[in-house]
Amino acid sequence: MKLTNEELKNEIQRLKEKLSVTVVAHFYQRDEVFELADITGDSLELAMRTMADNAEYVLFCGVGFMGQSVKVLSPNKRVVMPKIACCAMARMIDSLYYDDSVKYLEDNGIAKENILPITYINSNADVKAKVGEMGGMVCTSSNAKKIITKALAEGKKILFVPDRCLGQNIANQMGFKSMVIGQEGDPKEADIICYDGFCSVHQLFTLEDIAFYRKKFPGILIATHPECDPAICEASDFVGSTSQLIKYITELPEDQKVAVGTEFNMVNRLRPKNTYVLSSTKPECPTMNETTLEDVYLTLKAIDEGEPINEIEVDPKTQKWAKVALERMLAL
Repeated sequence: MKLTNEELKNEIQRLKEKLSVTVVAHFYQRDEVFELADITGDSLELAMRTMADNAEYVLFCGVGFMGQSVKVLSPNKRVVMPKIACCAMARMIDSLYYDDSVKYLEDNGIAKENILPITYINSNADVKAKVGEMGGMVCTSSNAKKIITKALAEGKKILFVPDRCLGQNIANQMGFKSMVIGQEGDPKEADIICYDGFCSVHQLFTLEDIAFYRKKFPGILIATHPECDPAICEASDFVGSTSQLIKYITELPEDQKVAVGTEFNMVNRLRPKNTYVLSSTKPECPTMNETTLEDVYLTLKAIDEGEPINEIEVDPKTQKWAKVALERMLAL
């Protein structure tokens, strides 16, 4: 017999109390999943907070690369996921595409030793490992500017993967020249060479959406995530990471209207009034929304029965170098 949502919540709570397990959920998860989590946050925050957690199991409600980051930083923890959903951006690059990008730079006159790779945390462990092995590091949307400042101080060309928008937006903020592999431009003339990846959700926001809200509500603020197209970010009043957006919006006066360009589930939880989604469509991340209450219940039930499902494993070499790339970031 299929359990109702209320019955599922009760069973999940019962199993959480019985088992040595911590449930963590990313900000983009469905409300009913987000509300039952012990730890919530963005991807790096979740990985770091679970490092200090003493439970045997981490049940991670998010997408695959996030579960991998927990396992890389805490290899002795058992990490399981209700759904090993794959971030579309992370799927756009793997270790082979990464190697092709390095070769592209070499073929265009940039020696490998003069390339410093940086990967956005929204990438799988194999790419993080390649970056770590080449002397590079990971960044998040909140610390990308600091990481890139450090990298450019070494006088090398930055290969930024996989999100072209984040790379271009940071370059614009800092007054550096960027280009996208496969598009017009000479990599020797660019400071930051971006891989041609992107977040499909953050591509939904348009200049027409901004114009609509500014006309409808004079004085409205536009707040967007740096995974949005550079033209959108340039037309915004505030650009910031998930945690930065939350802080900015929740600290606004109650009567200040704001339209937000990021994932719907998070925006919907921010403020009860005067907060709008910057889109004529509903910008939900399809992979983040795959996880259901039933998935969480079945994953806990499997742990209880001694046969865990969807356990995250990372091979030793990948774990070693991916951890190096993450730790270089954390050291800054």
